[in-house]
Amino acid sequence: MKLILRADVENLGILGDVVEVKPGYGRNFLLPQGLAMVASPANLKAFEQERKKLQARMDALRSEAQGMQARLEALNVVIPMHVGDNDKLYGSVTTSIIGDALSALGVEVDRRRILMDAPIRTLGEHPVRVRLHASVIAIVPVKVVSDHQATVEEEPASAAPAEEAEAAQ
Repeated sequence: MKLILRADVENLGILGDVVEVKPGYGRNFLLPQGLAMVASPANLKAFEQERKKLQARMDALRSEAQGMQARLEALNVVIPMHVGDNDKLYGSVTTSIIGDALSALGVEVDRRRILMDAPIRTLGEHPVRVRLHASVIAIVPVKVVSDHQATVEEEPASAAPAEEAEAAQ
């Protein structure tokens, strides 16, 4: 089945490419999603007229994704996890945990866009990829710390206001 791509499709092509796909993939996914149209002479003419609008929309999405990339790469994501003997994690850090941590920092990212080869099972800093657009991937530094370490760091901060309140009396 020959189709004209109306958007960039990962592992297939970019806007305007004429591609050959299996009929089921085209009929059941690409056409209903509006990602492609059947490659006929009439559709080729119609696509050429529509191409500038589609390209402008794709450029706007790409620039928005690049802005989000800069915000994500500037974040300091710290995830406290329960740790046992020899600094071994109980469980692992998954895409949903990272997604929740990003949400807590005020950045909404779909967890399916977080790319991890395997769950994180060690303490330390790990680079995590987030696909924001077909051509834009952000590298977010995720620091996994012990939950004991996280509570010890929070206690001095919470103790300071208590000391100030006692001094004021």
